[in-house]
Amino acid sequence: MKATQQLHDLGQSLWIDNITRDLLNNGTLKKYIEELSVTGLTSNPTIFNHAIKNSLAYDQAIKEGLSKGRKGEELFFDLALEDITAAADLFRPIYDRTNGVDGWVSLEVSPLLAYDTETTIKVAQELHRRAERPNLFIKIPGTKEGLPAIEEAIFSGVPINVTLLFSPDHYLAAAEAYLRAIERRIQAGLNPKVHSVASLFISRWDVAVASQVPESLKDQLGIAVGKESYHAYCELIQSPRYLKILNSGAAVQRLLLASTGTKDPKASDTVYIEGLAAPYTVNTMPEKTLLAFADHGQIEQTMPADGGNASKVLSDITQSGINLIELGAKLQKEGAESFVASWKDLMTIIASKSTSLTL
Repeated sequence: MKATQQLHDLGQSLWIDNITRDLLNNGTLKKYIEELSVTGLTSNPTIFNHAIKNSLAYDQAIKEGLSKGRKGEELFFDLALEDITAAADLFRPIYDRTNGVDGWVSLEVSPLLAYDTETTIKVAQELHRRAERPNLFIKIPGTKEGLPAIEEAIFSGVPINVTLLFSPDHYLAAAEAYLRAIERRIQAGLNPKVHSVASLFISRWDVAVASQVPESLKDQLGIAVGKESYHAYCELIQSPRYLKILNSGAAVQRLLLASTGTKDPKASDTVYIEGLAAPYTVNTMPEKTLLAFADHGQIEQTMPADGGNASKVLSDITQSGINLIELGAKLQKEGAESFVASWKDLMTIIASKSTSLTL
């Protein structure tokens, strides 16, 4: 049995963190669903930037969009929605079979809106309306300014993937926004079942401290943060407040482990998959990591609900002189800035292709 099947049978959803038109058109994504237990997909501005820049597969659609007067962001979202809805249709049987627990795809709002609450709400609602797919998550960053938009979007019935979370505190803030939205829906007499996931970024922690921690602690911080967040997740979803909304028909906002591709060339290429296995969670992984895990991955244990040795690892790293609260805030800020840079590059690529294709 493939390791991917074992992980799926354990109860963790395997989502691929990639989308390209070639991946859709040549049957590769369908193959991953059928053979590697992939049950969902995530995207972000960097992924779309690479997809459109490095492929001719979008050129005809760009020409057609230009003929209709589309340009810039409008043209990009036309292209992205074509890909995302095609992927959503591939995953729809999984969504139906699991009653909405699994089978999701994700599309992010413009990262330029990371600190603009009101516009983020409007764009999230509009993108979800245009897609006309129930298994589409709209991604909104879990920044201080993003949290009110997350609450309002979920209250309005839009499924949300809360992105750019880096710590247990970030996760709990996202979970609080979700809980408030669902409690408000219950109070208003609305259906409380609006799905959401909270995406915790893992590998960037280890990249950030690689030169500051002893060899014995390298590539351990990300998994420790994941374990602590899983502990917080397990406690929260069993709390009286959470059980109350579940009793009214709400869904659990599942914890999603993101950024699980190994960055350290000396570390195992499956370290974050094997170290973060846990039921009723999601691991969204780059295509390269998915293939590596399918080839030689091994699951020897799952994350303990009480966090296991995470607190000791975090304490040891703190004693190395690292302020984890400050670092978490820094990583979230840098993550938002990175997506903005990718977005601007993407808009440049769209403009460049638009010019060349009309000559």
